[in-house]
Amino acid sequence: MLRSLLIGLVAGQRAMTPLSVLAGAARNGMLDADSPAQLLKNPLLASGAVALAGAEMAGDKMPSAPDRIVLVGLAARSATAAFAGASLAPSGRRAAGAALAVAAAVASSYVGWSLRVRAMRRFGQTATGAIEDALVLGGGALATRLIALPARG
Repeated sequence: MLRSLLIGLVAGQRAMTPLSVLAGAARNGMLDADSPAQLLKNPLLASGAVALAGAEMAGDKMPSAPDRIVLVGLAARSATAAFAGASLAPSGRRAAGAALAVAAAVASSYVGWSLRVRAMRRFGQTATGAIEDALVLGGGALATRLIALPARG
């Protein structure tokens, strides 16, 4: 369940990154064979997930970027957190993994937003966003590689 928690923390910062890192994990055989994220093995879906994550990261640096705690943003973060949390949870605990990831994503959204607002006053939007991107990508990679499970069947 640690992987579900970690991917929820990631989703709280960037809604699309969990799908992107899951696509990589699925393509590299790092998920259970019955994981919902196996559908991201499809090259078109995997490419789309990566493109959306990249676009979100680029858009985050723009002055017009909405706060991550607006309702639409929280809904998107919750949806991707649920899917990713379920995908990384053990087979019999997918619902619990989804719930844990959503809770982590919502909490992480508020904490991350608060920290980012304070950091932007000193370092600006682009620099703080780039640092946040690095942390998010590292967290996503950790969540999908932590206790890597060999693909079955």
